[in-house]
Amino acid sequence: MTSAVQVTWWGHSTVWIEDSGVRLLTDPVLGGRIAHLRRMRGPVPRLPALPDAVLVSHLHPDHLDVASLRRLPDRVVLVVPAGARAFLRRRLGADAAQRAVELAPGEETRVVAVTVRAVLAVHDGGRGPWSRHRAAAIGYTVHGAATTWFAGDTGLSDGMADLAPLDLALVPVGGWGPTLGSGHLNPAQAAEAVRRAAPRYAVPVHFGTFWPAGLPFRRGMFHEPGRRFADHVADTAPGTRVMELLPGETLAVDPVR
Repeated sequence: MTSAVQVTWWGHSTVWIEDSGVRLLTDPVLGGRIAHLRRMRGPVPRLPALPDAVLVSHLHPDHLDVASLRRLPDRVVLVVPAGARAFLRRRLGADAAQRAVELAPGEETRVVAVTVRAVLAVHDGGRGPWSRHRAAAIGYTVHGAATTWFAGDTGLSDGMADLAPLDLALVPVGGWGPTLGSGHLNPAQAAEAVRRAAPRYAVPVHFGTFWPAGLPFRRGMFHEPGRRFADHVADTAPGTRVMELLPGETLAVDPVR
């Protein structure tokens, strides 16, 4: 009997995925702060075990948090966008660069019993305006007992329809401040992404976790994207069931038999 796939959302884009006995951790932020951003909801992540691999979607500090990667043992595989190894070598050392697996869209790697495939993300791939380091942003699909899409940060693309059908989509629906720049999805756009990708279940992520220190807090911008996403999905993609999790909550998805 095939066991359920479990995902735990730890806030922002940090998700623990267990599939076929394989433990994956996406875009880990394991502390209470990233630069000027403060964790405003949910506990600091408490990982149940060591991950077999970390999936990093792009170089932005709220997705590739150097301090969090330093907390993980040096045997954990780092799956990163093509071109990211140079940044890892500079900030985390030669060992981290050596155990990094670089993927471009369409490329894949095997992590124990699952296949991890890189998919297109429409998003800026630089570390930041102060850095020369760049690596094209990507998302991932995980193929094991179920097929899970972790979108990373992305705008809409026609290629999302090529991902269908999916069992589960982890979809960004907001951000960490009062505005969203290009290369992001608001709740309505995220619902359109779900309509194209056709998952059985969708979990909204990338909202309701961090807020800039010193900036007036806007409760609606912080809390509402998940609910608004669910409302839009009900209208545009009624075949998908939205499960809005609180940070630290777990969803189990039974694979289709």
